[in-house]
Amino acid sequence: MLTIRRSHDRGHAHHGWLTSHHSFSFAGYYDPAWTGWGNLLVINEDRIAPGTGFGTHGHRDMEIISYVLEGELAHKDSMGNGTAITPGEVQRMSAGRGVRHSEFNHAADRQTHFLQIWIEPSQAGIDPGYEQKRFANADKRGQLRLVASPDGADGSVTIHADARLYAGLFDGAEAATLALDPARKAYVHLVRGRLTVNGEALAGGDAALLSGEASLALTGGEDAEVLVFDLAP
Repeated sequence: MLTIRRSHDRGHAHHGWLTSHHSFSFAGYYDPAWTGWGNLLVINEDRIAPGTGFGTHGHRDMEIISYVLEGELAHKDSMGNGTAITPGEVQRMSAGRGVRHSEFNHAADRQTHFLQIWIEPSQAGIDPGYEQKRFANADKRGQLRLVASPDGADGSVTIHADARLYAGLFDGAEAATLALDPARKAYVHLVRGRLTVNGEALAGGDAALLSGEASLALTGGEDAEVLVFDLAP
């Protein structure tokens, strides 16, 4: 089964300094039909105005992935990490038994546009952890590059969750397939551009939810950037 969620059907919040689109219920947006897909609980598409950001706040028992699309995201946390995340990089923060962090756009003249992703961990109460890696566009061009996995396979960041995350760039005749376990779930989030997913046309911000499917086929890309999640049911 394949279900399409259009970009304009997502939740939306505007806080002045922050504009956010919520793929699933989050904060003031609640829809009982959209509370997650498998162990994927949050995909927020956030745009942070120049010179603003999220002040120090806490998380626990969550695998949090940040994927920057434009600008730079400054990160500081209670583990002692202080980094800047830029396009092409994937940051993983395991909140575990508790962590505090802040995220800011220090630029004076441009927004920071990024995806914040939350995945339910396989085990609660683990030690907090942090990892950040860069993945070259050439490794994503016309293919799905594994960027997060439970075992750090192929140089991906290691998440403490039964999930795998792939990133890909597609244009023109470029295409890719991915074998799926029909007993699991998959989620395709089109970051930008246009792409056909198992015969269904998606535009930027759209998503495809799959269950009971044995394969995923990506074709017909037009300046497309896509994230694909292989998820526990």
